[in-house]
Amino acid sequence: MTAATIANALQRVRTVFARRPEAAIHAEEPAIARWEQGLRVVSRHANGAHIATDMPRELGGQGEDVTPGWLLRAALASCLATRIAMEAAARDIVITRLEVVAASESDARGLLGMTDGAGERVSPGPRAVQLRISISAPNVAVETLRTMIEESHNCSPVQVALERPVPVSLRIDIDPV
Repeated sequence: MTAATIANALQRVRTVFARRPEAAIHAEEPAIARWEQGLRVVSRHANGAHIATDMPRELGGQGEDVTPGWLLRAALASCLATRIAMEAAARDIVITRLEVVAASESDARGLLGMTDGAGERVSPGPRAVQLRISISAPNVAVETLRTMIEESHNCSPVQVALERPVPVSLRIDIDPV
């Protein structure tokens, strides 16, 4: 898809949402994760796409697939890269290279439900996340690119989901024995 095609699509959608804001609210396609065996889980999308996860051997997995935590980092990086590409197309900026690296640090004790030396439960989530963006766009001012990236970062849905508390409901269905 060309940058002009993307820019035109974005403008059409912005026009519709400006007239009818309720059209912007929608249910998103669910991710369905099914345990296969051991610690291997396959998540599927309705369009047939799927991705398997596993844990490292040190934690009892086979270590053959990515971990669920890696999927979170991949979602963060790919969402921001997508948002930057969208914004560049909308601004008629030609990007020749774009790479987003999402790294994090976690304490594995949290995953295991352990406590720290003070008896406090260790958080299973990342302690810190770092994003590094490398971009090339000939004949575009550095400050223009920096502003575009910062604005894209603030509009990246995965980024916002990590920064702001999102209510998560839990419903449990147990098959009768």
